[in-house]
Amino acid sequence: KITGDGKKAALDMRLVDPNAEDHPGSKVNMAVANVYKIWKENKDKKSTQAIFSDFGVPSEANEKFNVYDDIKAKLIGMGVPAHEIAFIQDVGDSETKRMKLFERVNAGEVRVILGGTENLGTGVDIQQKLIAIHHLDAPWRPDMVEQRNGRGIRENNENKEVHIFQYVTENTFDAYIFQA
Repeated sequence: KITGDGKKAALDMRLVDPNAEDHPGSKVNMAVANVYKIWKENKDKKSTQAIFSDFGVPSEANEKFNVYDDIKAKLIGMGVPAHEIAFIQDVGDSETKRMKLFERVNAGEVRVILGGTENLGTGVDIQQKLIAIHHLDAPWRPDMVEQRNGRGIRENNENKEVHIFQYVTENTFDAYIFQA
């Protein structure tokens, strides 16, 4: 419980207390700024980005706040069209729907995709236009980070370089997990 709440607090305090402030310097807000900058710079190429977070997903019990909807709302507010943002959770377990979503990502129709390590990290081929990977939380094992990064660092990616961002909140469980 303590570790789970510690990871949530490091991601965004509103996951622990939905009435907490939206801290301007939070890693979620830093990620939104980076995602928007990269989206804008690569608009012509229709490059895509993956955002990984195992916490703060829309289906969690805390219905007042979730990180995914917060990121989407902020990106839309900055000018990213809603149809260019997708959550892997929205396609459920349907393999057909997953493949259609991955095709849209590879075509540059979906420019930002959000998901967790399990549902967006394994067996996901979205590398064709992937220019950036954003880690909002720290998984427990190094192979999980490698799995996430492997979505873009692979053959058939038109981008020779993939930017990898690991957001860490000082003096929180983030640092502890990365040290572990």
